[in-house]
Amino acid sequence: MPGKNTDNGTEKDGFLHLIQRRKKGRLKVYIGMIAGVGKTYRMLQEAHQLLEAGVDVRIGFIETHGREETQVLVQDIPVIPLKNVFYKGRELEEMDPDAIILSRPDVVLVDELAHTNIPGSKNEKRWQDVEELLDYGINVITAFNVQHLQSMTDKVENISGIEIRETIPDKILNEADEVVNIDLPAEDLIKRLKEGKIYKGERAERALNNFFQPEKILQLRDLALRKVASQVEKKIERSLPATGRMQLERFMACISTNSESGKHIIRKTARIADYYHAEWFVVYVKTPREDVFKIDLKTQRKLLNNMQLARELGAQVITIREENIPRAVFRKAVELKITNIVMGKPHFSLWRQLRGKNYFDKLLKYLLDTEIDVIIVF
Repeated sequence: MPGKNTDNGTEKDGFLHLIQRRKKGRLKVYIGMIAGVGKTYRMLQEAHQLLEAGVDVRIGFIETHGREETQVLVQDIPVIPLKNVFYKGRELEEMDPDAIILSRPDVVLVDELAHTNIPGSKNEKRWQDVEELLDYGINVITAFNVQHLQSMTDKVENISGIEIRETIPDKILNEADEVVNIDLPAEDLIKRLKEGKIYKGERAERALNNFFQPEKILQLRDLALRKVASQVEKKIERSLPATGRMQLERFMACISTNSESGKHIIRKTARIADYYHAEWFVVYVKTPREDVFKIDLKTQRKLLNNMQLARELGAQVITIREENIPRAVFRKAVELKITNIVMGKPHFSLWRQLRGKNYFDKLLKYLLDTEIDVIIVF
């Protein structure tokens, strides 16, 4: 049986209690370090337990990958038919959110949350479908691997050497009502792969030569465990009365039209803020020199992409029109009660000093009598 988890009865009873409490749908996430640990298997197990408790549970979309033990569990769970979509002369199948909304089950299972829908679909991404289902009061149980979280893609790419194309904004995990990590030791996972229980044939060989290497699995496992531990800590913190809490950290990332630096600053701030369970902001000071008519379209597009990335990672994005950048940053930091300003490596030169353009030095002078710290991202 794939995956390790907590007591099944306790899990079922806990989620059952949640779905009976409020009108907006509840979201439960099974997260794993890698394919084959048993996320889908565990979802289906829970579905059977909820059915036995009299809950109307249905399958919106399940990907079995041809795994026999998973296919067996699909049996006896009502399925909402997929919709047929024609794309480039081919007939394809997609999950049908409208049919789910019309059926109005108590709980729907939605697998492969990072999936990109066929062009022309109502929503671009499956996670957007899930958000819509929740808004309609339908409870959702879903699953995905840690590699698909937007804040983790660069780390996972460094570990695996593989580009992660399909991503999920961190807000989905942050807003989940329950998060369960499905864990499996590396040696057990590799054994399952070699036995053909995850992939078969050439696909299994490719997996063994890429993601499914012990050292990579251990690093991915660490990312998943840390992410879930962070969610548990957030949940505990939210349950404490405001008077009993310590003063929370608040982070403000400062970006410019430098696309690569901005992306790095945003991702770094997202991870720090997540670690501290902190609210965070991204600030762009737009000077008259950076008017839309004075910077090229490519630069504008990259700046907007970075702002969208920040929003997907959970930041509030603020644009300030101001000539004096240090003053604008300082005033906004004070206004937002920021404890840490995150910025890129400052560029020192005699010429900038003579021209009065040493923004970092000026910002430090503004911050001299405050408790605000500065974090430099290299």
